[in-house]
Amino acid sequence: MADKEPRCGYVAIIGRPNVGKSTLLNKFLGVHLAATANKPQTTRNRILGILSGTDLQIIFVDTPGIHRQQKRLLNRKLNRTAQASIHGNDLVLFVVEADRWSSEDDLVLGKLKELDAPVIMVINKIDTLESKEALLPFLQKAQEKLPGAEVIPVSAFDEKSVDYLLDKVIERIPKGDFVYSQDAITDRPMRFHSSEMVREQLIQSLEQELPHAIAVNIERYEESETRIEIHALIIVEREGQKRIVIGKNGQVLKKVGTIARKNIARLVDKRVHLELWVKVKSGWQDSEQMLNQFGLDQD
Repeated sequence: MADKEPRCGYVAIIGRPNVGKSTLLNKFLGVHLAATANKPQTTRNRILGILSGTDLQIIFVDTPGIHRQQKRLLNRKLNRTAQASIHGNDLVLFVVEADRWSSEDDLVLGKLKELDAPVIMVINKIDTLESKEALLPFLQKAQEKLPGAEVIPVSAFDEKSVDYLLDKVIERIPKGDFVYSQDAITDRPMRFHSSEMVREQLIQSLEQELPHAIAVNIERYEESETRIEIHALIIVEREGQKRIVIGKNGQVLKKVGTIARKNIARLVDKRVHLELWVKVKSGWQDSEQMLNQFGLDQD
């Protein structure tokens, strides 16, 4: 029996901040690839997550959340990256939060109306609804917002609903040769994902407003067959933020380093030695040079 004709396609995952785009990507792939946290600006770069089978390859395009606030150069770059990532895909997943339609969802919706690609509107976090009766009218409202889209309610933490959504994605993948090797899971080097895993733990460990002022730069990354050595520099904007990141007797930094090291080791299946430093760089969010150094808006 002849092999099936291969299929390959790009699927963008877009939406405003904090709707669960990166969590969905990780669930699709079955690995913790993209940083996740219940705080805005967790995703700062376009990240490809690649799911391959014998004759199918789906290239998911995870994007920063599209938002209205553009006071800092960082915000403008995040929006530019996200909006550029919408185009050139075979399918778009427009992720919104159940029963919480905002003006930023309308902002994303306006961008979608420029596209020719089909759209699935993913109503995420349905598990957070206090009353399931609220879901149906919200689904109807969402359908009215984008009549041509299929609307699918999911919880990223419910395997059956994620599998159902993935089946709907697979149905729309066109014929075509694989773009990446069958064993690839991302287009980004492990050096990049190491910095993201450190930043993820910082976001999860710190106060609500502080993650916006933090960046991570990998200054040394050396890999052998059995071990990786990583030196990561954590950038903050003020001396007071540096003290918070380090914590009393270095406890915050130690906790962040321990968890990030374990997560990196799990992904690469090697022993990892991770060292962290903290440095103040005032105004880095408005520095073109520093943002480029962190790889922002370089796709």
